[in-house]
Amino acid sequence: MTAILHALQQELNHLPSQERRIAEVILQSPSDVPRMTINQLAEQSGTSTATVTRFCKSFHFKGFPDLKMKLAAELSHSPNEMAYQDIVAGNSLSKIVEAIEANHIASIADTTRLLDLGRLERTVQLLCQASRVDLYGVATSSIVTQDFYQKLVRIGKSYTAFSDSHMQITSASSLRQGDVAIAVSYSGETPETIDALTCAKQAGASTISLTSYGSNTLATVSDIPLFTSSLEEGMRRGDMASRLALLHVIDILFTGMLSADFNQFIPKLEKSYHNVQSYRYHYTGGA
Repeated sequence: MTAILHALQQELNHLPSQERRIAEVILQSPSDVPRMTINQLAEQSGTSTATVTRFCKSFHFKGFPDLKMKLAAELSHSPNEMAYQDIVAGNSLSKIVEAIEANHIASIADTTRLLDLGRLERTVQLLCQASRVDLYGVATSSIVTQDFYQKLVRIGKSYTAFSDSHMQITSASSLRQGDVAIAVSYSGETPETIDALTCAKQAGASTISLTSYGSNTLATVSDIPLFTSSLEEGMRRGDMASRLALLHVIDILFTGMLSADFNQFIPKLEKSYHNVQSYRYHYTGGA
């Protein structure tokens, strides 16, 4: 099952009745949808074109053409590429190596197909221009924000990363127009992260979310929602592939910033690298 179909299936019972009928039509015959017009989907689901448009926006598509294009792109790939392997008792180490490799490759490929270049470009532009950037995330997501922070601090911008919920709100309260807040939560439903991003938005900052694909609160709160693969499930997987998918988007944003403002950022990146090398202590003995 593709990420889009998976998200529809997950949200099916939570959708308004008319939007649920649209999701059921798509889930029943997904390969037919890219060839449909919006009028045909509305007719088959017993709804209206306005409801189809509202349904598309609920799942963060620009409209029905955007949904068709992204669904067609996902369906064009073999189902085997989308399959994740869970942890199995007694697996040989060789099979574990193969499974983890397959999961990570699938997660990155699935995430790449979900990326919206327009949203990425707007995010890169905001980050390059921002006078200050806050990064919010707790638990596994805080590891992702810390990774981004360690990259961004090397290029001389004012960035902070908070995992403590009180510090997130404290910092968000002091943001203003021209600042940016990025919140990371794979589920998109972490209360502390939602509160921090909501506070940042109320303060006037531009807000960006990074979540798994689907209809979730954090994505709805943000000005620019960015998505990763949503196909990794099950508590036994330990957020392995999902963490890698989040880091994949972070690396894209960082590289995009360097490329967009090459003459400003690259000298700073090189300077930080050479300074670390020159001040590094080399120990020849014990601790």
